[in-house]
Amino acid sequence: MTFLWPQLLWLLLILPLLVLLYWWLLRRRKQASLRFASLSIVREAMGKGPGWRRHVPPVLLLLAFAAMLLASARPMATIVLPSTQQTIILAMDVSGSMRATDVLPNRLVASQNAAKAFLKELPRHVRVGIVAFAGSAQVVQPITLSREDLNAAIDKFQMQRATAIGSAIVVALSELFPGQVDLASVTYGRSNDPFAPQGRAIDQPKTEAEKKPFEPVPPGSYSSAAIILLTDGQRTTGVDTAEAAKMAADRGVRVYTVGVGTVDGEVIGFEGWSMRVRLDEETLKSVARDTKGEYFYAGTAENLKQVYESLSTRLTVEKKETEVSGLLALAAALLVLMSAGLSLFWFNRVL
Repeated sequence: MTFLWPQLLWLLLILPLLVLLYWWLLRRRKQASLRFASLSIVREAMGKGPGWRRHVPPVLLLLAFAAMLLASARPMATIVLPSTQQTIILAMDVSGSMRATDVLPNRLVASQNAAKAFLKELPRHVRVGIVAFAGSAQVVQPITLSREDLNAAIDKFQMQRATAIGSAIVVALSELFPGQVDLASVTYGRSNDPFAPQGRAIDQPKTEAEKKPFEPVPPGSYSSAAIILLTDGQRTTGVDTAEAAKMAADRGVRVYTVGVGTVDGEVIGFEGWSMRVRLDEETLKSVARDTKGEYFYAGTAENLKQVYESLSTRLTVEKKETEVSGLLALAAALLVLMSAGLSLFWFNRVL
């Protein structure tokens, strides 16, 4: 816990003084009772004393003072709140290696099933877009609230050759920040797709978003969106993964990476060719670390489902530093009411 006005914590020194005052009042009352000639006569007249109960209301009142003094220093605490994240981009690998069967029934089908289960658990107000990538990356479903459209896009995945992890991150960023010229130049200027646009026409005017200079922000500071990147292999083409991760970090977007398959890899064959596909965990961990996201390993279909369940929870709630002065003030008020109530109930008077 931190405090916005820590200098007011010095007021807590009043509490020992109040304890001394209470002790002095008790001692003074005891001395007054000694003036009677016979203490036994006094005890018989008064009956059984209040015992420990007489100390409870003052202790509660002391705790109320402590809570009020702490509240005056404006404490800040990290608490769990509903997330303000409204948009998630699923960037999913559809390269040929996803046909490997080390994750049953195969990596692609397992990832499709887990992604649809993830969408089912998300609150309905969270918008989602889908990017599919192999040798190139493209938006297969623009950002939408329609879970039916998202599920339909996932069902239409078709495998292709090569793996462009960095391109997937850049295309996902382009979907989150449309019109930013540096994203467009990286996405299209270095694409291996011969049908992709190769840049802006010279005489075409720039948009307002392109005129505005880009200013980097702290990594992980953009709380309105996140990217979930799922892949089973190593980058073989497209934008450099580290460069793409830096672009996400500069925009404050967290990238949560999910590694599918086995680290040692598996030999797969298709149409007369074969190759060993390996999971590049170090690169995925680096992307997550640089963007303040998190890396998850999914070695089985059940692991993959659990990963998406965990991500659903993480993306719908967040830990946030919040001022809790109001809670302490409420606690102080309740303690005062308890102190007064017990005093009236036990002694027919307030303290």
